[in-house]
Amino acid sequence: MCQACGSVTHRWQGQCPDCAEWNTLAEDAPATVFSLKHDLSSGGRAITFEALDAPSDPLVRLPSGLAEFDRALGGGLVPGSAILMGGDPGIGKSTLLLQTAGAVARAGASVVYVSGEEAAGQVRMRAGRLGLADAPIKLAAATGVRDILTTLGQGAPPALLIIDSIQTMHSDTIEGAPGTVSQVRGCAFELIRYAKENGVALVLVGHVTKDGSIAGPRVLEHMVDVVMSFEGERSHQYRILRALKNRFGAIDEIGVFAMAGAGLEEVANPSLLFLSGREEPLAGSAVFPALEGTRPVLVEIQALIVKLQSGATPRRAVVGWDSGRLAMLLAVLESRCGLNFSSAEVYLNVAGGYRLSDPAADLAVAAALVSALADKPLATHAVWFGEVSLAGEIRPVAHAGLRLREAAKLGFGMGYGPVEAEPDSPGLNYRGLRRLANLVDRVVAEE
Repeated sequence: MCQACGSVTHRWQGQCPDCAEWNTLAEDAPATVFSLKHDLSSGGRAITFEALDAPSDPLVRLPSGLAEFDRALGGGLVPGSAILMGGDPGIGKSTLLLQTAGAVARAGASVVYVSGEEAAGQVRMRAGRLGLADAPIKLAAATGVRDILTTLGQGAPPALLIIDSIQTMHSDTIEGAPGTVSQVRGCAFELIRYAKENGVALVLVGHVTKDGSIAGPRVLEHMVDVVMSFEGERSHQYRILRALKNRFGAIDEIGVFAMAGAGLEEVANPSLLFLSGREEPLAGSAVFPALEGTRPVLVEIQALIVKLQSGATPRRAVVGWDSGRLAMLLAVLESRCGLNFSSAEVYLNVAGGYRLSDPAADLAVAAALVSALADKPLATHAVWFGEVSLAGEIRPVAHAGLRLREAAKLGFGMGYGPVEAEPDSPGLNYRGLRRLANLVDRVVAEE
């Protein structure tokens, strides 16, 4: 059975014939494979259809106790929803969920935390370090789904159920070891069905593969309502909680946390976190007002140009940005602006380990590259944003006013971007650039 698309084949092969993914076929128990010979057209119970405007009780979101977590979720936990959270090992998934469980339990709601990877004593040790030893959380260390659901059925359903992690769960009705395709899919189905029938907010922790995607069958992501990714570099203190799928809110909102000795701390103003350490103007540094949902975040883009001897092969290294987009931008700078990067190594880094996918970062990256090549620092009080076309034009981007207002709030007095932008930020001087060559002239002429 293919872990990506769920298709069934009679033997193993390297590539799935349906979705063309490689190394995704895993052996499954024959009893769990669906047969097309079954006739499902009769024998069931009739269901009742409802109109879209039928009266119903509104769902009240359950606050998680962490404002950044609620922001990423779209306003809080929805009763009866299933949330799948993934992240690299040691990034802080269990810490975040234990803090959430403690905050929800202290608010008066019933919380059940089931750990399949740690003993109850180990979880209590972490809770004591986080200051949650007195939180009324119902804790258990178990891996049997039948035992978990039987225990939960003996009392009132909890408001929040956390399973850490779904790859450790096991069902005695399905053949195979925990973590296999059939076990993960079957255990998740039973837990999600319990959550839907009883109005329980369910959070499943999922392991990730080497490329960062959630391990296990891809159908697991389709079964849940929300897929969240907890990102960050272990060498940096910040963590970003991002919703990759959300049936109850936007998918471009993020929550920012900082890892401290007492657990994860919320970062209300992430711009100050990513702009720390910019006391002196340096060549190759530009500030970009990124946009994550409705939240503007100012980040520093750093570039380094190293001249090589003739005959050496130049290297291009990128951290936090798309390497293909960097190659395109270098080609535009060489073709449209007459700059020469072919005999130099180019290194690009987004400070703080932040990852950029906004096309509006083109102008800031170009400003950092030109500044590093000319060895002239940019103005420390300026921000740069705009998309660069292959013709060397600076194209407009969304929410320019929101980006500039955030920059003005943090003390930046100059903004460069597309001429079509209409800034309404008092105290900030905005200058529109029509072509990339205007940027080169401004940087080279800057004193």
